[in-house]
Amino acid sequence: MTSPAVTAQRDESIAQVAVRMDKERVGCVVVVEDERPLGILTERDIVRFASSGADPASAPVGQWMTEGPDTVAATSEAGEAIVCLAERGYRHVPVVDDGRLVGVVSMRNLMPIAQVQPMHHPGEVEAPKGLAGVVVADTEIGDVRGQEGFYHYRQHDARELAERRSLEDVWHLLFFGALPDGGQRAAFVEAVEPLRTLPDAVRPLLPAIASIGETFVPLEALRSAVSLTSAALGFRPCLDVSAEQLRDDALRLCALLPTLIGALFRLRQGLEPVEPDPELSHAANYLWMVTGKVPEPEHARAIEQYLVSTVDHGFNVSTFTARVISSTGADLGASLVGAIGALSGPLHGGAPSRALDMLDAIGEPERAEAWIRNTVASGGRIMGFGHRVYKTEDPRSALLRELAERLGGDRAALARRVEQTIVDVLAELKPGRELHANVEFYAGVVMERCGLSPEMFTPTFAASRVIGWCANVMEQASDNRIIRPSARHVGPPPPQPVPWPDE
Repeated sequence: MTSPAVTAQRDESIAQVAVRMDKERVGCVVVVEDERPLGILTERDIVRFASSGADPASAPVGQWMTEGPDTVAATSEAGEAIVCLAERGYRHVPVVDDGRLVGVVSMRNLMPIAQVQPMHHPGEVEAPKGLAGVVVADTEIGDVRGQEGFYHYRQHDARELAERRSLEDVWHLLFFGALPDGGQRAAFVEAVEPLRTLPDAVRPLLPAIASIGETFVPLEALRSAVSLTSAALGFRPCLDVSAEQLRDDALRLCALLPTLIGALFRLRQGLEPVEPDPELSHAANYLWMVTGKVPEPEHARAIEQYLVSTVDHGFNVSTFTARVISSTGADLGASLVGAIGALSGPLHGGAPSRALDMLDAIGEPERAEAWIRNTVASGGRIMGFGHRVYKTEDPRSALLRELAERLGGDRAALARRVEQTIVDVLAELKPGRELHANVEFYAGVVMERCGLSPEMFTPTFAASRVIGWCANVMEQASDNRIIRPSARHVGPPPPQPVPWPDE
C-alpha cells in the first residue's frame, strides 16, 4: 500500500484537492474526519466534476466524493485486496487499522504481487485428474451414457445408425442436425463427390511427406498433410468466417482426409496414389484409394459400419482438443491437426493394432489363460479391454464382434474365444471391476479382414472421427468462449531470490 495516504477535509474545494493530487502524483485522496475515512475522491470524480461546469474554487469536496468507501484491513492478505479491486471495479481502496486510515492500496501496488501470488476466484472448483466426470460444455451433437452402455449422435442411437444408415447419412445428421430424405441424400452425395480430389498445390508435396523418416507413421504424415492442405485452401480463423463458410471448409476437409490417407500410404509403398472413384460411396472409396482394388460389397459395408460407429464419442481427448484449439479462434485446419495429434496416442486411438499383436502373441485359444495371467501379474496391459467411460459392454465392440463373425476367418474365431477367456480371468483377478472388450479389440480384426494393414487402423479411425471433430468445431464456433481452465501451483513458493551469475 501507499502510506501515509494523501487526505483532504470535506469542506476543502475541488481546486485545492486537485492541486494536491497533481503535486503528490496520486490518483485519489481520502476524505477523513478524526483520521477515519468518510469518502474518497478519485481522478474519475474530477473528470465527472469538470463535465458539470461548476466552479472548482467554490465546490466542496464533500459534494463530489464517494461516501462510505469500502476498506480493507491492514492485516488483510494481498489477495483479498486484489479480489476487492477486481470484483467491484475500484482502482483505489483505503486501508484501515481499527477504523483509522493508514494508507491506500491500488492496482499499481498489487501488480507485482499479483504476478507471483496465486489467485483464487469465487466459484473456482477443484477438478479431478483427467477432468473425469467434469461437464465443460453443452452440446447437441451426441453423448455417451457409460453406465447404460449406450451412445448417440444427436437424437439417434449410434448403433442403430451403423446398422441401418450410410456414412453419408450420418455425416449429414452431424452437420445439418437431421437425417436426410431421399432428395437431400442425393444432393449431399453429389456435393461431396468433387471435394475428394486433392488440390493441385498439395499433390506434388505429398511424396516428400510420405518419404520422411525411417519408419512410416501415418498419423504424423497426415498431420503435415492436413496443415499444408489448410494453407493451400486458404482457411481463415474461425472468428473471421461465417457459419456457412466454416461448414463448407469442414465438408472439404472431411471429404479430403481419406484421399490424403490413401495417397500417403501408397506413396510410402512406392505406388502411385489412386484417384477417388465418383461411382463409389465414401467408405468404399476409402478402401479403393488405400488398396487400389474395388472392394467386395461386404467389405465396403463392414468398413462403412465401422466408420459410422466411430464418427463421434462425446468429449473424447481428440474432440476436446479440437474444441480447445477452435475456442482460440484458430482456423479449422489447426483444430484438426491438434485432434490428429491427440488421436496418435496409444491410450486413445492407437490400440487396434496392439490388440492384434496380443492375439498374435497368444496364438492359440488354449494359451490365452496363461498368457493373460502372466501379463497381469507382471503389470502389463491387456490391450482392447476396459474403457474410461463404459462400465458395461461397449456397444461399439458388440457391433464389431457381429461384423467380425459375419466376415468370418480364423482371426475372428480366435478373437471370440480369447475375449471370453480374458473376461473370465479379469473377473477373477480384478473382482468388482467391469472389464469388457472395447471398440479396439474387434476393430483390428474387422479392418484386417477387409484388406487394411495394421499401420492403417488408426488413420482409418481418423477418416471417420474427422466428421465428429468438424461438427464439434462448428458448434464451438457458434457460441464461443475461449477454454482456459486454471491450475494449482505446487512448486516452491515464489518469489525466490534470483542469484547473480557467478563471476
